[in-house]
Amino acid sequence: MGEKRYEDPAMTVKSHHELLLTLLGSYKHRFSRFAAKLTKSQAEEIAEFPGVLQIIPNRFHKLHTTRNWDFLGLPPQSSGNLLSQSNMGKTNNHRSHRHREIKMAQPSVIMATAGYDHTIKFWEAKSGRCYRTIQYPDSQINRLEITPDKHYLAAAGNPHIRLFEINSGNTHPVMSYDSHTSNVMAVGFQCDGNWMYSGSEDGTVKIWDLRAPGCQREYESRAAVNSVVLHPNQTELISGDQDGNIRVWDLTASSCSCELVPEVDTAIRSLTVMWDGSLVAAANNNGTCYVWRLLRGTQTMTNFEPLHKLQAHDGYILKCLFSPEFCEPNRYLATASSDHTVKIWNVDGFTLENTLVGHQRWVWDCVFSVDGAYLITASSDSTARLWTTETGETMRVYQGHHKAIVCCALNDGGEPSPS
Repeated sequence: MGEKRYEDPAMTVKSHHELLLTLLGSYKHRFSRFAAKLTKSQAEEIAEFPGVLQIIPNRFHKLHTTRNWDFLGLPPQSSGNLLSQSNMGKTNNHRSHRHREIKMAQPSVIMATAGYDHTIKFWEAKSGRCYRTIQYPDSQINRLEITPDKHYLAAAGNPHIRLFEINSGNTHPVMSYDSHTSNVMAVGFQCDGNWMYSGSEDGTVKIWDLRAPGCQREYESRAAVNSVVLHPNQTELISGDQDGNIRVWDLTASSCSCELVPEVDTAIRSLTVMWDGSLVAAANNNGTCYVWRLLRGTQTMTNFEPLHKLQAHDGYILKCLFSPEFCEPNRYLATASSDHTVKIWNVDGFTLENTLVGHQRWVWDCVFSVDGAYLITASSDSTARLWTTETGETMRVYQGHHKAIVCCALNDGGEPSPS
């Protein structure tokens, strides 16, 4: 039932058994994969559980004819030369012209969403119009990330990472990164876009040079990696895993320089680092967010000084995120949860600024606008939303996906100047 979440087979079976007990009561037989007769509400509820990849309903397929007159664009009582009336099979010029316009569009704001319906959708953030859809047949998409130059979008799935052109009509990936062996849960780019990092449930953190083929470095976490972030100094990666470990990977020394465990056997779901490298936060399955000051030691190694323990939600925290540089002097921490809400916290004292209420299912991902005035969220209710951080008001609802949206990406800043 979805990807294997535990190395121990007994734990996998136990998780499936407990999941069914929650919904169906007593259930004596255990299955790794199974069929069950569920109501619509039961199916929707069971789809929310961690580790469930997909609920597939019975489907009845009906043949659609492509041989009727309407489909061919011919009059019902057609006579004479049918080939001539059908324009000799030529491409419709109007459609071709529209395609060229989409291909040449250079949007200043890049917003994309993806999830379990095997599509990536690009949106006009202001109007809410979806202007481009890319099919992704390989798997669900776990994470999206836009390159700093806004030319490419990375889509992390199972077990591949695909790189797509943003300002193009090309629906096929221009590059594929394939050495992970399980769900890729984290992906990001170095500030100049020269290399990419990733983390996977296969227990590894990898670095990819975008100017050369293959994986250049690999670090063993020994547990499924759920989150990886790059320190602003560009020389350290911080990872969080399913066993509750946080590790700092020194890219210069190519080794683990620091390790800590906030709560034993409590999975780290998300990590975030303040834009100036002063703070790091880790969110876990218990709804707790731990915040540390980051201090530089004598060996230029990052040290963690405990700052605050925030009990942010009653359910899982699926994403935590600090506000960007241009939000200053305000500093916020956003936490998205399985309790269907997103909360905005003021980092000065960690007081609650706003609770964003509107999603009907789990909220998996969020991203701030460049000035921190807005927040985009992605939810299992198949919608994404645009909120104002100051008032918590919903400004726009993006509808078009027909299954859970678990990731979103936004780049509304200017392109970086060449270094």
